[in-house]
Amino acid sequence: MSESLVRIEGVSKSFGTFQAVRDVSLEVAKGEIFSLLGGSGCGKTTLLRMLAGFETPTAGRIFIDGADMAAVPPWDRPVHMMFQSYALFPHMSVERNVGYGLKHEAMSSAARQARVREMLDLVQLTEFATRKPHQISGGQRQRVALARALARQPKLLLLDEPLAALDKKLREHTQFELMSIQERTGVTFIVVTHDQEEAMTLSDRIAVMDKGQVKQVGRPDAVYEFPNSRFVANFLGSINTWEAKVMSIADVVTVDVPQLGQRLQARPTSGVQVGQALSLALRPEKITISRTPLQGANVIAGEVKDLAYFGKDSLYRIALPSGALISVHAVNAHRGGDAERLADWYDKVWLDFAPASAILLTE
Repeated sequence: MSESLVRIEGVSKSFGTFQAVRDVSLEVAKGEIFSLLGGSGCGKTTLLRMLAGFETPTAGRIFIDGADMAAVPPWDRPVHMMFQSYALFPHMSVERNVGYGLKHEAMSSAARQARVREMLDLVQLTEFATRKPHQISGGQRQRVALARALARQPKLLLLDEPLAALDKKLREHTQFELMSIQERTGVTFIVVTHDQEEAMTLSDRIAVMDKGQVKQVGRPDAVYEFPNSRFVANFLGSINTWEAKVMSIADVVTVDVPQLGQRLQARPTSGVQVGQALSLALRPEKITISRTPLQGANVIAGEVKDLAYFGKDSLYRIALPSGALISVHAVNAHRGGDAERLADWYDKVWLDFAPASAILLTE
């Protein structure tokens, strides 16, 4: 990781007897897009507000660019916070909204106008400069709020659920716009979100939070493919999870899975021992489905109980003789109707997966 801009050391925050944030320690690098990901009430927004100076830590310290923020009020921090509601002034034009934060800056009127034009160019809203917020789209309002936040050239931009008000298609488009703007400005972004896909798309790194604690920090692919606990595995994406017991360890780990009524193989994992009880987890997209018998160590036979077509892919729920259900995602790679499906309702099917695709979870 490059040089840190933000360092959080053992930060906790209590509201009366309720502990919203518990002993969090994190570092965020300069120029990074870092996401705090978690469900409602997990403490991510409280942590963001402490970075902004709107809340004071009960314990611990926060450093921004090497400076302790303990005695620094919100208006003196090199930080700008972009709220979920965008908080635009309805009676002001786009141009005046963007320039509002520069009113008290020590700069000439010409310099102020030049900065506003630069920000409008950056977010591609120059032609909408004279319009009011109600005269532009939701995605454009989001960009106005972003331009206003960047106009003061903060070292750190805090974004609280920045895309929550947008529809799915616009949200996907705006994610890439945000990434492009961040790359051009070099400003460090910390994003709070409950949307897993948003965090995975936007972020250089993700911190997954639960009950005020950080459960895992890492690159999106590392957190998704190598979760360190049942909570992280279940929170990020879809996953099949079964209780298992380790039977042997060699080039592969053989585990007995009572719910599936058979033994399966997984890649060896550090700390796993023979006889240990753990969970075997498997992402639905890692499973191959076929209407013809398959050969391999991890072949499972069952019947299609449910089928959902999503366009780009399909979800199959496979019922086993034991009564267990396995979810399988398959990409619809070919254009066609029912004849192109890998399987249909009530078909007898065989599933298979590579040992390296299985995840062994001990926590």
